[in-house]
Amino acid sequence: MNKPFTPSIDVNDAEYDENPEWTEEDFARAKPANEVHPPHVVRALVRGPQHAPTKKQVTLRLDPEVLDKFRATGRGWQARMNDVLKAAKV
Repeated sequence: MNKPFTPSIDVNDAEYDENPEWTEEDFARAKPANEVHPPHVVRALVRGPQHAPTKKQVTLRLDPEVLDKFRATGRGWQARMNDVLKAAKV
């Protein structure tokens, strides 16, 4: 039987907060990514402009079981759903 994990520190202690709220001073010291990272890193972080949009964003209501089935197939499930709809030729 596995024992529950018990942290050795108080995770609610502000000293150990891994993601504290930014202060005005933090924002004042902040620099744009292109000033602190090499160009190849910045390019990897930013998606370039889409030259010719090929798809349209929509809002669609689906049955939960349909959505769960596609999501269960893992990453890229939206593209697979698009392929199934395209193949249906409705």
